[in-house]
Amino acid sequence: MTPPAATIEPAAAAVDKSGAKVRGMFAEIAPRYDLVNRLLSGGIDVWWRHVTVSRAPPPAAGAILDCCTGTGDLALAYAAKAGPGVRIVASDFCRPMLDRGAEKSARAGRAIEWIEADAMALPFPDRSFDLVTVAFGLRNIADTSRGLADMARVLVPGGRLAILEFSLPANRLVRGFYLWYFRRILPLVGNAVARNASDAYTYLNKSVEEFPSGGALAALVRTAGFDRVEQIPLTFGIATLSIATRAGSDCA
Repeated sequence: MTPPAATIEPAAAAVDKSGAKVRGMFAEIAPRYDLVNRLLSGGIDVWWRHVTVSRAPPPAAGAILDCCTGTGDLALAYAAKAGPGVRIVASDFCRPMLDRGAEKSARAGRAIEWIEADAMALPFPDRSFDLVTVAFGLRNIADTSRGLADMARVLVPGGRLAILEFSLPANRLVRGFYLWYFRRILPLVGNAVARNASDAYTYLNKSVEEFPSGGALAALVRTAGFDRVEQIPLTFGIATLSIATRAGSDCA
């Protein structure tokens, strides 16, 4: 039985998002990462990525960077829609996750460049990309503002940033059930199926609850050098797609 929203206790203390901790955790769960994602989301994460590609479509020409790509599901979704003249780069600082993504793109016959890189220090020149995306990875960056600033740096002025991330539903009843599932069911099932010792799916629910969403996230995005931030709640607000435009112009 779902407990009432009012009885949901506050989240625990701050989660450790240090680079070594997060990298090691994702390296451990990489072999079963996709399986657990589909199981815990009921496959709805596939639709969320479809919405992302539809609302922030690939450019007709130029380049796309998918930061914190993990096993590359969003990069692959863009590769399926982009024209042959569009360069697609997928970056992550966890090599085992990238290796899984490279295997998937090889099987699918998709041309994607897989680059091991920290999102806070991207190894690309200024103004290298027309679109930067990040799905369910922004909250894992140790310094969110620093990561957003570097994404702005590598975008051309007028280029777009698309952030797909978990969020907390505004509706009180939906939020209550969501927090109960995130705190009670998801860690139990996720950690068991992923067979990890790092408690990765306990980290997941804690990181979601701590991460700024709604207006707080929009404010961080604007401060990093973006404007025209649009936020689209998905599935009762369980996830939110935020799309922003890099401020400035090529003439600046």
